[in-house]
Amino acid sequence: MNLSYTQHTLDKLENLLKVMGYKVRYEKGNFKTGSCTLDSSKIIVINKFSNTESRINALAELLQTIQADESLLDEKQKLFLYNLKQTTLEL
Repeated sequence: MNLSYTQHTLDKLENLLKVMGYKVRYEKGNFKTGSCTLDSSKIIVINKFSNTESRINALAELLQTIQADESLLDEKQKLFLYNLKQTTLEL
C-alpha cells in the first residue's frame, strides 16, 4: 500500500485515531511530532508547522505501533489499518 500525501489521507488517519479514542492536536512549538498519554488520555501532538507529508508519516508510524481495539472499527477502517501495518514507510 502506498500512502498518498493528500489531505484526504491525513483525514482518514485522523478519523481512524479518533475512533480508537485518540485526540489529535496541532500545536506550535519547537518539537518533533509524537504522542503521549496524560492521565490515561490518549493525546497525539503534531507540530502545527509540519507539512502534510510529515503529518501523514508521523500518524502512520504511530498507528503501526498502536494496539487497536478492532471492535471499534468498521470493515473499511480495519482494512485500512491492516494495509497500513503492512506498509513500510520511507522516511
